[in-house]
Amino acid sequence: MKDPRSIIRRALITEKGSKIRETENRYYFDVDPEANKLEIRTAIQTIFKVDVVEVRTVNVMGKPKRQGRWEGRRSSWKKAIVKLKEGQTIELFDTI
Repeated sequence: MKDPRSIIRRALITEKGSKIRETENRYYFDVDPEANKLEIRTAIQTIFKVDVVEVRTVNVMGKPKRQGRWEGRRSSWKKAIVKLKEGQTIELFDTI
């Protein structure tokens, strides 16, 4: 199995994520595109010492971009939506 810190790339902090975090106790993360739900679950539990109830994943396609006459594309990435056990929180999100 991979290192948990290489699976979880960064925490996604957005307005939508903040609203869902307060109402449904769900957290958003940018994760390794090769990681599956079981690896994401164990990585979150190892890093943050919390109990994960549910993991949902979304493959986000990169947007096409232009600069002058050159066209390119942003990189595609994978987003994980993690639901924690009732009453538990991740302190990283609480400080923001």
